[in-house]
Amino acid sequence: MGQAMKALFRREYTHVEALQDISFHINEGEIVGYIGPNGAGKSTTIKVMSGILVPDHGSCLIMGFNPWKERVEYVKNIGVVFGQRSQLWWDVPVMDSFELLRDIYNIPNAQYKANLSLLVETLDLNSIIYTPVRQLSLGQRMRCEIAASLLHDPKILFLDEPTIGLDAVSKIAVRQFIKTINKEKGVTVILTTHDMNDIEALANRILLIGNGRLLYQGNLNELRNRFGTSRTITADYREHLHPFEIPGASMLSWSPERAILSVNTEQITISDVIASLSAEVELIDLSIEARAIEEVIVQLYKEYQI
Repeated sequence: MGQAMKALFRREYTHVEALQDISFHINEGEIVGYIGPNGAGKSTTIKVMSGILVPDHGSCLIMGFNPWKERVEYVKNIGVVFGQRSQLWWDVPVMDSFELLRDIYNIPNAQYKANLSLLVETLDLNSIIYTPVRQLSLGQRMRCEIAASLLHDPKILFLDEPTIGLDAVSKIAVRQFIKTINKEKGVTVILTTHDMNDIEALANRILLIGNGRLLYQGNLNELRNRFGTSRTITADYREHLHPFEIPGASMLSWSPERAILSVNTEQITISDVIASLSAEVELIDLSIEARAIEEVIVQLYKEYQI
């Protein structure tokens, strides 16, 4: 009976590779968006690049360092922010955590004071740095987390879901600051996020990962051109009582004063559609929208059966 039960409940194991033959290069001073669905391998990659995880095989060279073999020297050059994990002490004022980090990184006093002053001003921390972390809102804490990661003047900043759960105002503030430190200090930024507004606002280039494999790397416009040839045209015009058709375009909705059309730019140019519209109605206003980047990425996932 014991053997039968053992056979019935025998464990079976499946070997899953979190990353498979991922290879890419990031230039100094870039802001790169690293995107993909849950479980794709984004956080694993960031943990390997920041020296937290040791891969079974493969190589990683950042600023001449192997992140996991030369970790002590390497971490002096990087800052890391994980949106759902804190590097700040929960029950003490934010300032105490900043001073602890000063000691951990052995930051010279003049450099620490200069950086602290800059970060407090640009991230608007004056009113909260003497408040215990547990009393801060999520947006306030995230601004403090970013400041903490930059006190030691890192050359690279890893941001893993830095705007997760933030309200719109906090998201805009975080994005603006990331752009500022990239432009003024030349900090290289590697950003993982599910918020495509983050990517569109910040990233010069994207790396798209799925099932542990790199599916695409390039800029957003190239991705749109490759997978997103659809455009939506909204035309407002003087009252026109009769429905009309535009060759090469699909009418999504029509009223006597507005029409919304879908256009595949591989089959017809936008200028030809506008010319046809002008021949039919007296145009007052016209707007053209590209396909939402989220839709383009979902289409790419489908092609790779993710």
